[in-house]
Amino acid sequence: MQKTGDLALVKKINTAIVLEAVLKNAPLSRAQISERTGLNKATVSSLIQDLIDSHLVVDIGPGQSSGGRKPYLLLFNSRAGYAIGIDLGVNYIRGILTDLEGAVIAEQELPLRTHEVDTVQQQLFSCINKLKTVIPESPYGLVGIGIGVPGLVDEKGSILYAPNLAWKHIPLQKTIEEHFGVPVTIDNEANAGAQGEQRFGAGRGIANQIYVSVGIGIGTGIILNKELYKGAAGFSGELGHLSIDVNGKQCRCGNQGCWELYASEKALLEQAESLGYTELEALIDAAENGDERVRALFHSIGEWLGAGIANIVNVFNPDVVIIGNRMSRAEAWIGSAARETVAKRSLGQLHERLRILFAELNDQSAVRGAAYYAISHFFIKIKSVH
Repeated sequence: MQKTGDLALVKKINTAIVLEAVLKNAPLSRAQISERTGLNKATVSSLIQDLIDSHLVVDIGPGQSSGGRKPYLLLFNSRAGYAIGIDLGVNYIRGILTDLEGAVIAEQELPLRTHEVDTVQQQLFSCINKLKTVIPESPYGLVGIGIGVPGLVDEKGSILYAPNLAWKHIPLQKTIEEHFGVPVTIDNEANAGAQGEQRFGAGRGIANQIYVSVGIGIGTGIILNKELYKGAAGFSGELGHLSIDVNGKQCRCGNQGCWELYASEKALLEQAESLGYTELEALIDAAENGDERVRALFHSIGEWLGAGIANIVNVFNPDVVIIGNRMSRAEAWIGSAARETVAKRSLGQLHERLRILFAELNDQSAVRGAAYYAISHFFIKIKSVH
């Protein structure tokens, strides 16, 4: 009896190995997969046929011959299913539909003008439904939904505390799963942003990176040795609430002098009100048109941003710090101030090899990372079934 179980487990493991080879290195022939994985050709052929029958791999016909028969090449079928990623911001909801390799098929974005839980959930339902309507015909359809949120999330996908939404103990994963009937993954939006940049953006191939999400608040996603670091209870990365002014402004979190009170989009807009501006886009336009008062305001925000990043550099010694979310649009006006401040305030040995980058995905880092969560969950399920 045990032998049968062992054989089934071995087949699952080998299937996962073969699928991973196709995902990372396609187009490949069966012989090339055998060479890369160390599995014999008969085993590879059998497993590939299972994956073809499951619509996950497609045979695209003969490739170039190296002397003998032309090999038949295999590709992962990225359109076998689709994932939805959602970035629930403080003042927006952003959604995308992707294929199983994370390529964006459709997008939705709407302003968020209330934080009342039921209303926000209805807007989330509406955003997801609009993306669902454009899913092409496919074997697996919608495989899952990933959501990034600005707050602390437990292992059950409940939002324990989101200070900038004034939410506590909201069972969002359960609500979304019951409504749509597919697996839902929920994480802090800065963690999702870090995953998005690592997989698809400026963080590709970099072992140690800190993603700094600068929106209405500030959050950080910490990747060490290519793995997302979540801390003992899963709540790491709340560096927006790092105290940088002992007797500073009161924060919604209950602390004083939190970094996000001085370096976030909200901090920018509070100071810009006296200049007659209420939106980030208008401020960027003004800076582009030579408004020196606005440029000086951006420069000040960049300095505050650099002060906090210097603390991060001194603690984590990362290869790169990636600045993302909505304030990444202002790179031209905050970048030099942030970099100069980090250079002044971090230890020379730690700053020597450091690069400060702006998100390659601009303000889509979190939504791309959220979709990746849904895709990863699907692959884990698929690999456990075969």
